[in-house]
Amino acid sequence: MSGRTKTRKIRAKSSNNNGTSVISVCLGTGGIAAGGDKVFAVFEREIKKKKLDAAIGKRVCKTAKTGCRGLCAKDVLVDISIPETKTQTYERVTVDMVPQIVEDHLINSKPVEKWLAKSDYHNFHAHQERLVLGNCGVINPEEIDEYLIKGGYKALEKVLTGMTPQEVISEVSKSGLRGRGGGGFETGWKWESCAKFDDDEKYVVCNGDEGDPGAFMDRSIMEGDPHALLEGMVIGGYAIGATSGYIYVRAEYPLAIERLHIAIKQAKEKRYLGENILGSKYSLDIFIKEGAGAFVCGESTALQFSIEGKRGMPRTRPPQSVEAGLWNKPTCLNNVETFANVPIIINRGSAWFSKIGTEKSKGTKIFALTGNVKNTGLIEVPMGITVREIVFDIGGGVPKKKKFKAVQIGGPSGGCLPESYLDSPIDFESLKEAGAMMGSGSLVVVDETTCMVDMSRFFLEFCTSESCGKCPPCRVGTVLMLDILNRITQGEGKEEDIEVLEDMSEEVRVMSLCGLGQSAPNPVKSTLRHFRDEYLAHIRDKECPTASCVALHKYTVDPGKCTKCTLCIRNCPVDAISGSREEVAFIDKEKCIECNLCYDKCNFMAIK
Repeated sequence: MSGRTKTRKIRAKSSNNNGTSVISVCLGTGGIAAGGDKVFAVFEREIKKKKLDAAIGKRVCKTAKTGCRGLCAKDVLVDISIPETKTQTYERVTVDMVPQIVEDHLINSKPVEKWLAKSDYHNFHAHQERLVLGNCGVINPEEIDEYLIKGGYKALEKVLTGMTPQEVISEVSKSGLRGRGGGGFETGWKWESCAKFDDDEKYVVCNGDEGDPGAFMDRSIMEGDPHALLEGMVIGGYAIGATSGYIYVRAEYPLAIERLHIAIKQAKEKRYLGENILGSKYSLDIFIKEGAGAFVCGESTALQFSIEGKRGMPRTRPPQSVEAGLWNKPTCLNNVETFANVPIIINRGSAWFSKIGTEKSKGTKIFALTGNVKNTGLIEVPMGITVREIVFDIGGGVPKKKKFKAVQIGGPSGGCLPESYLDSPIDFESLKEAGAMMGSGSLVVVDETTCMVDMSRFFLEFCTSESCGKCPPCRVGTVLMLDILNRITQGEGKEEDIEVLEDMSEEVRVMSLCGLGQSAPNPVKSTLRHFRDEYLAHIRDKECPTASCVALHKYTVDPGKCTKCTLCIRNCPVDAISGSREEVAFIDKEKCIECNLCYDKCNFMAIK
């Protein structure tokens, strides 16, 4: 989900109302892939063709672009807003649908019912609690005035005009906010630790180096509501006494970087950043550092070295960053989602915030919901929600009548939870007990056709390739583990490999220098814990239960389903299949090269 995410608004004065109608075309990554640019162009053309009085981007609140709207699976999404009527949403809009939508809905105020969003769309939003994402998909992230209309920078005004740094820290501590970047450290405790160190320079740093496969939570906030991040950082900087701030963003997020630059410029112009913010004695500048895309730079000390222009590699601790971080000065680092929660806490109060979630995991969490689920996209839910509620109530369940098998939570550093955990709550403690972790928030659903051995191999391969190579346990250990998994998926595994994998997982976890190396074995550990039978099937029976591992494929013909059509015989490139119109097909395993052509060509599912 990397790339540009924007929603443009076309405003057309229809012939039968005095106000301005608004067409909102979602051009998020999914929207663009689904043809959002073309849909937008045709709407623009049709408005001119119908001689409607169009004015792009000139509404009073100037909502010309928005960030990600969340439900990527239904792109292209289009909103039609006509004054004094309910906003209607169209899903999966194509260019051919545009003329009728303009004619019927915009001009005649008669929605095209057959194309309106169905129950899946409404259920997707009904079960969420969008706090951090409240402005995403609603305001124009390139216009600070729209953020101000929504109450933006009110929290900063409250802090600078009536709260001491210690009062701010106390309020954040009482809220129970924990870091949303993976570790789940108490934010107030971290701020308190950094504030107690007195130095001529201090830094507040935001980790926007989102590198997990399938993760796009922080990117969406930076693109859709960048001022929320800036406001949270300035409040955090004031609380710890920071003199400068940095946002570390991977270069693969060009739109996020562009909009952050715009937001910083606008915030300075209105004195929410820079010298003597809002007339107070507090000053703070925030700078953007573009990362080169190394996964290890998501680790705090490696990230700080990268900002300094050095190679991004972790260092031993202590000292902790709050004592000696960026340029060896006290540094407080949180991720994008954590900072974006801060203005909400200040505005609504710690008591209100702490009522959301569980006893030890407060507030909401943003997840990137992907994989074998109907409604993929970006969601925000209260801590403590169950896996079942996310997958089936919000996600709409597994498509094509397949059976739910597992969910991978936390990306390559997380773990797989099987069907028996569907009713388990999602919070820091529960996930840790189950053998997974919150991570940054990627949530991948897999169905019965997924091989869990191969899935753990995929994530370990990612961690191996992204290892910085500084410490031997991670540099060497993950490679050796990956070699074992490769052998198992190729039918060359041994039963003792399971014990070796378990031992090495623990050694890599305990001995690796940084959190990324320590968590690299998690997918292997969790699949061994919950799906050991699949490992044994690969090793003992030389079979992949899901037929995912090509090296273990064994093609046979089901006599009961074979119709003797000879289609498989005619398509086999090595003449490995015999049979006729009178005789059931037979596959010679000695000649078979496992090309899969017979399986693909058979119309009667007779090839197994």
